[in-house]
Order: sequence, then C-alpha cells, then structure tokens
Amino acid sequence: MQDVIVKTALEQLRPVLELLADGEIHSGESLGVALGVSRAAVWKQLQKLEQYGLTLESMKGRGYRLLGGLDLLSAEAIRSQLDDSAQGLLKELLVFDEVGSTNSLLLEQMEEGRGHAVAVLAERQSAGRGRRGRNWISPYGSSISLSVGWEFSGGVQGLEGLSLAVGVAVAGALQRFSVPGVRLKWPNDIWCQGRKLAGVLLELKGDLTDRCSVVIGIGLNSGLCAKTAGEIDQPWADLQEVSPGVTRNELAAAILSELLALLASYSQRGFEFYRDAWLALDQFSGQPVRLQSGSLSWTGTAAGVDESGALVLNMEDGQKSFHGGEISLRGAV
Repeated sequence: MQDVIVKTALEQLRPVLELLADGEIHSGESLGVALGVSRAAVWKQLQKLEQYGLTLESMKGRGYRLLGGLDLLSAEAIRSQLDDSAQGLLKELLVFDEVGSTNSLLLEQMEEGRGHAVAVLAERQSAGRGRRGRNWISPYGSSISLSVGWEFSGGVQGLEGLSLAVGVAVAGALQRFSVPGVRLKWPNDIWCQGRKLAGVLLELKGDLTDRCSVVIGIGLNSGLCAKTAGEIDQPWADLQEVSPGVTRNELAAAILSELLALLASYSQRGFEFYRDAWLALDQFSGQPVRLQSGSLSWTGTAAGVDESGALVLNMEDGQKSFHGGEISLRGAV
C-alpha cells in the first residue's frame, strides 16, 4: 500500500511552513509570489503560527523567518532510510500534520481490523498522552510522535516485558547516532544524561487470552522551544541539545527499523532476549529508590528486572518484585 501524507487542521499552513522551514529570511512579497496569494493573505497565515508553538521573527524591511527553522517529517524520506527488513515488514506509513493522538487514531484502525504493521507519525498532537494519564507535550515539528500497530496471537501473557523491550529498541536507535548518556528507567522511559528524553505507552485491544492487538506509542523530544518546555513537570532532555544535527526523519526511520524487527520476533523471543540489554542500560541499578502507587509506597535498592520485566527491589524484609501499571519509580532522597 502506498505511503500517504494526511493533512488536517494545519493543511492550509503547510505550504508557508515548507517555505520557512529553512530558517532563512523571506520577504512577504516573495512568500506571496511562491504561494500565489497577496501579502495580506501571507500575513494572515503567519499570524496563526504562534498558536502552534512556532516562533516567527519579523524583521522590518526584510521579511520573516522561523527561528531555528523546521525539520519537517516526510514519509518518503523515512521510508527510504529504513533497514531492508523493516521495509518488508512495514505495511503502511501515515504522516499527519495534526491529530489528537497517534495512539487513539491507530487504536481505531485496529478495531476495524486494518492497523497491523501500520505506523503513524504526527507533526503535532493536540491530545497526546503518556503513562498514568499524563499529557505528552508535542508542539508542531519538535518531537517524534510515533505509534505502531501490531497483532499478536497467544494472549497478553506472551507480551510480558514488551514495554521494556521497546525501550531497548529506542535506545538502540539512539545509539546508531552515538547519542551520549542513553539509559532506561523502569518501566517505560528513555533517559539521556539523567533526564527524560522519551516515553513509551502501550495500549491493548481484543481477546486478551488469544489474539490481541497492541498499539505502541513513542514520544521523543527533539527541538522543543523554551516556552513549550516550561509546561513539562519533570526534568527533561532534548535530542537537539545533546546530539544536534540528527534529523527527525532519520531518527524515525531508525526507531521503526529497530521496533519492527522486535515486534516481528517477540512472540518467539520474549523479553528474555532483551533483558541483558535492558539491565546494561538500567538508570537506577544498585541505587536507593522509592516506589509509589496511590497512597502506598516502598523503598529499597533497585536490583534490575526479572525474566518477566518486573522490577526487583532489595528491601529490609527481603527481595520483592513489582509489575508496572500505576507504580512510579523515583530515586530515594
């Protein structure tokens, strides 16, 4: 099936954004000529950019420029950079200008029986979400907002540890570009230099004892502006700060290449195949930590994860294992 670029609420702004993406100065007249509209019409379009978190600089007598430019997603560019095996595995690649949530959109497709091996990317999510119901901040053109659908047989038990294995896949993609300080935080965060760079959200549909569908959502910061970053309620990292020059298209291709290979073989390999790689990147290995679940809390020393992906904690009364869900992990103060 042919890859598709789908444009929604931002469709009318895409042409002017493509012209401004280079970060150079463009006069109102030249923009009008390129777009086939008047300078007044150009100005009306430019006034709408700020609501999408884009910083437009107006230079009297010279024109306009987008500070820092834009690294726009391209289905063609992503597809061309996939590993050969991923090329064969990926059924469809959809790139949206704006959606509510890439996960929600793909879950709808899965319910209709057409989301397997489909990848969805969006320039902007208006209702992106993370683990435990949190919002995921994803302004236009400054993150990777990616969801992939996959169908498994054998029920949910065969998917133990999948969110951790996905973290290993994302870390593997980052390591292709020698991104420094990449670590994993149980159960589904990717950290960089001691701060959160990316998160993973898995959502399941279907028969949990037989055939089930999984949507794997990945959100990764790349090019966040200071204004947007102020809305994030925890220490965060941005790819362009720690490893400038890595484009979103090449990173999306690397993530898809790693992830599709994982999904195609996970039923046979399981988490055990990825456990050593996860342990080698464990952010809190051997450190005192606190677990929180509602009003309950536990403290101990992080001792890695078991064969199912459960967190192992050395406590005063012995060793205990904790599974994901609504549990949060923090370093003990």
